[in-house]
Amino acid sequence: MATTTPTTVLASLTSVTLEVADVEEARRFYSAFGVDAYVSLRASEERSAGFRGFTLALTVSGPATVDGFMGAAVEAGATVLKSAARSLWGYGGVVQAPDGTIWKIATSAKKDTGPATREIDEAVLLIGVEDVKATKEFYVGRGLTVAKSFGGKYAEFSPGRSGAVKLALYKRRALAKDLGVPADGTGSHRVVLGGAADAFTDLDGFVWEAAASSAPTPS
Repeated sequence: MATTTPTTVLASLTSVTLEVADVEEARRFYSAFGVDAYVSLRASEERSAGFRGFTLALTVSGPATVDGFMGAAVEAGATVLKSAARSLWGYGGVVQAPDGTIWKIATSAKKDTGPATREIDEAVLLIGVEDVKATKEFYVGRGLTVAKSFGGKYAEFSPGRSGAVKLALYKRRALAKDLGVPADGTGSHRVVLGGAADAFTDLDGFVWEAAASSAPTPS
């Protein structure tokens, strides 16, 4: 693990790079899905089994838009982990991309107030951690600002000007349960976070790269 001093070495998450076996195949999928502006891609053969410990969560305007993104993902080759359905909090579903990345698409609206769109209101990289409080303190010590915090259950950091994706923390087992997958997993997370002044690895093994080196092949 690269070492850093607990000073301000990052202000926000500026990029999310997914490590995939086939970059061209992944590029086609993410373009058809409609989320290619939010992730970059990098070829990797790192071993990964089971839950990778994160999801990319999209918030959209209404149920019809959720259905549109779910349908586009499935048509492009995704697997449905949770069919879109109403819940106490709104409406949403979960899919897994051919490269293994899990995506959650949701809205707080239970009814449509307009036609379906292809617009994304918010994108969040939600990483599952063993100790939310400890990991929150770790990131605060490196310059991130907490925007929301619910004790040891959830924490969200303020986005920077150039950050298209917010960073948030959730208990790993709770996140897996929410996504409908077993919590166990080994090997690489297969995701690299960008925006740091210096490379480092966090308490749960998520890798950060320096901003200058975290701009690989766009999807």
